[in-house]
Amino acid sequence: MTTKRRQFLRTCGLATLATQIPMLTAQGKPPNTIIKPPRLQVGDTVGLIAPAGTFEPRYIEIVQQYLTNLGLKAKLGKHILDRYGYLAGKDSDRAQDVNDMFADNSVKAILAMRGGWGCNRILPLLNYPLIRSHAKIIMGYSDITSLLLAINARSRIITFHGPVATSTWTPLTLNYLQRILFNGEAVTLQNTNSPEGKVQTIVSGKAKGKLVGGNLSVLTAMLGSPYLPAWQNRILFLEDVNEDIYRVDRMLTQLKNAGILYRISGFIFGQCTDCKPSEGYSLTLMEVLQDHITPLKIPAWYGAMIGHIQDKFILPIGADVEIDANVGTITLLDAAVS
Repeated sequence: MTTKRRQFLRTCGLATLATQIPMLTAQGKPPNTIIKPPRLQVGDTVGLIAPAGTFEPRYIEIVQQYLTNLGLKAKLGKHILDRYGYLAGKDSDRAQDVNDMFADNSVKAILAMRGGWGCNRILPLLNYPLIRSHAKIIMGYSDITSLLLAINARSRIITFHGPVATSTWTPLTLNYLQRILFNGEAVTLQNTNSPEGKVQTIVSGKAKGKLVGGNLSVLTAMLGSPYLPAWQNRILFLEDVNEDIYRVDRMLTQLKNAGILYRISGFIFGQCTDCKPSEGYSLTLMEVLQDHITPLKIPAWYGAMIGHIQDKFILPIGADVEIDANVGTITLLDAAVS
């Protein structure tokens, strides 16, 4: 048996064991306590991984420059340039890069290169006890939703829904990155005063709860798995891209029929980029949201700067927040990093 195969089997064994036993304690915390990862500091190293789809190698140099401008250094995952069809390498190798970056004490944060598809395939191969014992910032969006939710649920650490390496890192996004991940501020996230930043209230009011969510398509594809967090008294945020309105309706119906929408205390729908009605008669996206959310009588709004857009909020999954659906704000009740 080769060394590589032994290492892979050992990783799989640990990951399988992690789904069958209670989560181990870490950093002196009880197993059900949410851990805040350490904040970023100038000079820190960020690990770059490709846990989902492929990307153009030129983006490595671009994100290295982004990180340099922030006073950070980059370390590439061993398999970051691998290719396996539409995936950025074999499942075992992509999972190994995630596990290795968490185990590497020189790496202080982890950033996914891009989404696409593939993170769901590696969830059983992740070493969740190791991740909890080496808590650090991990960030991305779109297909990276799978990693963020699974690590939050299984390792009980706060994860971050934000730009991937191939995103356009705008001043708004960089401002929230600095304030949330470096400074540890309990910020209020609010849309800009622009046509793209228009907020539409679905149900007025305020609500508190732990923030959870991500890409709607990815989240619904995880239903029935052991990699989703609890839903009771959560603030659920969603976004999507390139979906017909009836598909959004179908996925929200799935969340409702699974009992999820009945447990949450607040709801935010970000942007549904290029989500268009199908030919012929169609409901609007707002009509679909109102059909599903208004009867819940929980504070809810549409149009938050979340999703496949240039200006993005950075949202800490697992953090306590308060939302105001009248004005469309998300206020962190505490720092999301330690």
